[in-house]
Amino acid sequence: MASTVNDHAEARPGYGQLLRTRGAWTFLLPGFLARQPFAMLTIGILLLVEHTTGSYGTAGAVSATAGVAMALFAPQSGKLADRFGQGRVLVPGVVVHAAAISLLITLALAGAPLWALFAAAVPAGASTPQIGPMVRARWAAKLEGSPLMSTAAAFESVTDEFTFVIGPVLATALSTGVHPAAGLITEAVLTLVGGLLFASQRRTQPEPSRSASGSREKAASALSVPGVRVLAIAFLGIGSVFGGMQVSMTAFTKELGEPGLNGLMYGTFAAGNMIAGLICGAIAWRVTPQRRLLIAYPLLALATTPLWAAHALPLLGGLGLLVGLCIAPALITGYTLVDSLVPPTARTEAFTWLTGAVGLGQAAGASIGGRVIDSHTASAGFLIPLVGTTVALAVLLTLRKALSPKGESLIAARGVGHREPVSVD
Repeated sequence: MASTVNDHAEARPGYGQLLRTRGAWTFLLPGFLARQPFAMLTIGILLLVEHTTGSYGTAGAVSATAGVAMALFAPQSGKLADRFGQGRVLVPGVVVHAAAISLLITLALAGAPLWALFAAAVPAGASTPQIGPMVRARWAAKLEGSPLMSTAAAFESVTDEFTFVIGPVLATALSTGVHPAAGLITEAVLTLVGGLLFASQRRTQPEPSRSASGSREKAASALSVPGVRVLAIAFLGIGSVFGGMQVSMTAFTKELGEPGLNGLMYGTFAAGNMIAGLICGAIAWRVTPQRRLLIAYPLLALATTPLWAAHALPLLGGLGLLVGLCIAPALITGYTLVDSLVPPTARTEAFTWLTGAVGLGQAAGASIGGRVIDSHTASAGFLIPLVGTTVALAVLLTLRKALSPKGESLIAARGVGHREPVSVD
């Protein structure tokens, strides 16, 4: 046993050891394909609706509606996946999503009234497959108690951000160079094909909690854990950065007469996140995840401060890169903390609460940012990330004690379940 632990400790900094985990590639490859659309959905809706209505406020509001629906329904999808298995939830979900996106595109191009676009955006967002949390849950099931879980969290953050490099660029290029609806059409096709391929990999999915317990007794929500609630608020702030940057960069590049550079600018921002994620995953941290989060989050809030003052694309690109570099450490440590705060039977749900919080913050950032931009300028929209991260930081610092793994006793007391204590670091 000691030899195994030592082997894990030595391998922790390396992605090579992680990727040699038996069965990992069977869910990583289809999962990578299926998660690409996640970064294309809101920008695709934003570009299509702005084209058909001419208003960033309206486009941001419709995009935000989809984001809110995703944030509200994602945890329920995660809970169902924990209980009945990922495949049984994912297959009908991707079919519904493709149909909902088709309806939204049809209504937008037909000049349907605004209420119809909002109505169609709800099922489009609610049915968004939560591939990222499902992949994280598979890693957690395979690496139970292993120090490599921290490396897996970093790897997943890098993968997520790689999608935010590719997704916005692809969606923008298709929507501006081919057809306003081309980005969303591609999103729907990738969701359907990738989701079905991922769902077919049943051997690597975590065992459904109902099968494990042999009981139909309803488990308490992972959100009943105080630490998960605190992390959700922190991730709301991170989401406001994504949403605020997305709509503000779109408007900023259009103001300068270079709308085609929007995807490149947002991709630069996401590239910073990806680079920082690679570095974080390659370090054998001696500092606890709780302390790392309390260091990383203030840096993120500080990095968003000068965004509103940028008046040229090169400067905005550099500042966006800096903000991206500060996001990854906060995301990675947040997802790493989940493994010590909730039991295995609630992991997918917990991950979806965090992912949903990012989506909700992104939706709010895009909606509020769009209205600010319509009333003022594109530069004013960059104040949204600053406000969002500052408010979330205040909550994080006030309630930081809830992030301690000692909350495991609260989990059992509240009926969420129990877990074996595992060594961390």
